Amino acid sequence: MSWASKLSKPYRIDSGKDFRLNDFDPASTGNVRSKEHAKELLERSIAEMAGLQDKLYAQDRWSVLLIFQAMDAAGKDGAIKHVMSGVNPQGCQVYSFKTPSSEDLNHDFLWRTSKVLPERGHIGIFNRSYYEEVLVVRVHRDILNHERLPASLISKNLWQERFDDIGNFERYVSHSGPVIRKFFLNVSKKEQKRLFLERLDTPEKNWKFSAADVRERECWDDYMKAYEEMITETSSKHAPWYVIPADNKWFTRLAVAAAIVDTLQELNVAYPTVDAQKQKELAAARAELERKK
Repeated sequence: MSWASKLSKPYRIDSGKDFRLNDFDPASTGNVRSKEHAKELLERSIAEMAGLQDKLYAQDRWSVLLIFQAMDAAGKDGAIKHVMSGVNPQGCQVYSFKTPSSEDLNHDFLWRTSKVLPERGHIGIFNRSYYEEVLVVRVHRDILNHERLPASLISKNLWQERFDDIGNFERYVSHSGPVIRKFFLNVSKKEQKRLFLERLDTPEKNWKFSAADVRERECWDDYMKAYEEMITETSSKHAPWYVIPADNKWFTRLAVAAAIVDTLQELNVAYPTVDAQKQKELAAARAELERKK
């Protein structure tokens, strides 16, 4: 087992059968000795990721979809920025999903994300995703009134139906080449408060704060229940969740990076080899280049 697998495996959920969110400590740092040690491992993982991504891009067979979900201030943007700092931008596609547009609402809830799934050879990143439909929409059920669904489709089984639809969608996607990995950045309520106050006290971070953040915080318990059921119902071997501790950002980034490196290692990506005919063509091209000035 590689170091990346050892570090990330404790946070991986392949089956939600016995999952309980309270079993995962937001302040955990695993067996990482210190912030400095984490920095060394992160630099190593970024270098490994860059090499593996280059092979993924060249091989042009697999693709990887990374989905990030979290409460406000948990560090999604920072994790994406730091962890993916060493990859080739040509092979990476990032999408942030905000409030659905009118066009989005004229389609099914998977439409706006399914049309931007990563191409073969690419790493796709979803900053929020279709999971918002079983999180924020569930906590604030009045949002359903704006989704223009036929009344007969809004039943007591709505959330289970959406979980089933998501599971079927992810199964279908995984059969086509994209490998799905999902990250819930698990920040504590106490740490979120500290981060909010830091944003208010630091002029350079004021732009990150919104009054809506405080209102959403009042729904904390409802969100935790929604996240727990979401992970319980949608964890699978082909699309596992990682419940990543998010109270210490230096460990959050390392754990996410380790999970991605482990995923790429599992794919056994490699540079394409050329056949005998291609070798002859290359030899002829070399001879031509060397013959001419």
